[in-house]
Amino acid sequence: MNYFAHETAVIDEGCKIGKDVKIWHFSHIMPNCIIGDRCNIGQNVVVSPGVKLGINVKIQNNVSLYTGVICEDDVFLGPSMVFTNITNPRSAVVRREQYVETLVKKGASIGANATIVCGNTIGSFALIGAGAVVTKPVPAYALLVGNPAKQIGWVSEYGHRLEFDEKALAICPESGEMYELIDGVVSKKSDK
Repeated sequence: MNYFAHETAVIDEGCKIGKDVKIWHFSHIMPNCIIGDRCNIGQNVVVSPGVKLGINVKIQNNVSLYTGVICEDDVFLGPSMVFTNITNPRSAVVRREQYVETLVKKGASIGANATIVCGNTIGSFALIGAGAVVTKPVPAYALLVGNPAKQIGWVSEYGHRLEFDEKALAICPESGEMYELIDGVVSKKSDK
């Protein structure tokens, strides 16, 4: 075994778990999910069948990743945030074959108690504020807050708010990396 699992964790057969993964108290890893290297899965987390996690995904306590969720590398999922996987759930109507995919792209962070309605893509390095309810796709580097979630700005790969000048350029105060905003799309210009 090349990963750590607390003795109270339940790990079903048929899942693939990468190197140096940590699975903490009372978590359940279900069949046919893929967990990349160096992921950290907090307490009371459920990873449902077919879920895919990239490398270095950090999942805080009390998160359920339902079938249809895909997280790329370096994603952060805050405590008690929620994914859905059916747009119109009914107790008496079985829709197991109708799960809707949700993609969280590289480096994105989702805050505590946020809700991500299924079928949406969270763009690379986007930052979703605590308690936000995301009902539509999120652009890369976007900063969203509220219910329903609204974009209030842009952030760097280090999670700092970007202030664009008259040339549509911004510099991350921590990394010194430069970003450009063209036609509503942010991209990183250089490493320094």
